[in-house]
Amino acid sequence: MLVTLSENLAKAEEGNYAVGAFNCPTLEAARAVVEAAEEVQAPIILSHAEAHNEIIPIEIMGPILVNFAKNASVPVTVHLDHGSNLEIVKKAIDIGFSSVMIDASHMNYEENLRTVREVVEYAHENHVSVEAELGMMTSSGVGGDETVAEEPALGNEEDYFTDPIMAKDFVNRTNIDALAASFGTVHGLYIKKPNLDFDRLKDIYRNIQKPVVMHGGSGLSEEEYVTAINSGVRKINYYSYSAKIGADAIKEYIDEHSTVFYHDLTIVAKEAMKKDVKKIMEIFLNKGEIVR
Repeated sequence: MLVTLSENLAKAEEGNYAVGAFNCPTLEAARAVVEAAEEVQAPIILSHAEAHNEIIPIEIMGPILVNFAKNASVPVTVHLDHGSNLEIVKKAIDIGFSSVMIDASHMNYEENLRTVREVVEYAHENHVSVEAELGMMTSSGVGGDETVAEEPALGNEEDYFTDPIMAKDFVNRTNIDALAASFGTVHGLYIKKPNLDFDRLKDIYRNIQKPVVMHGGSGLSEEEYVTAINSGVRKINYYSYSAKIGADAIKEYIDEHSTVFYHDLTIVAKEAMKKDVKKIMEIFLNKGEIVR
């Protein structure tokens, strides 16, 4: 069933779990996520990143994701990831998305506020939830195509983290439904162990009294996921590692078969990604059981 981000995350707040947000730039990725969610009976978020318009335009993939959501046996939010302006937000809402993210984090604070407020006003009039970002999410440089900022060349990475006091002001003045906060994760594949500031995360959550979103959610340990969830994270973006697992499965299949057809590769990739996201969904449900 199609639900808003607010509806999905309100249940997550009650149950102290996180809802996985999975970018789906291909039909195989969407099928993998929905099939896994229905088997686990986990709520999910099907995302289309604006950056993925180069892979498949939102006009094509968007209606497919909305259709998947409406026909799923679990709650599904269809979400625009890292939207850059009101124009793409309006397009997503017209298609039927139930949630949008406006990412103006690269702007100065007041410009970020004004841009987000404009989107919130339009989206809420159309009964659509809004996520925004405060702080700078950087990229590992490996597969991090969602990001708006590369790894900083100068200064400490903490300089790019979300300030808890500023976060409270930002949420109060914008009326957003969820805040993407920077506390040490990065987009893409990790090339070194992340430095996660969980104390900062707890302060952010306590100050804003709204769901916190973790971007760059791929590649963490189960313990790190659980700690993040117990610290207030209610939405976790997960993409890069799943996409790589799908590609690795295709490589292995090609190596093992003398004759290869493209349609076989789509099945191989889908099954590999499904297995991966299914395990992740079980971790995100935070039932206190070790997932093997």
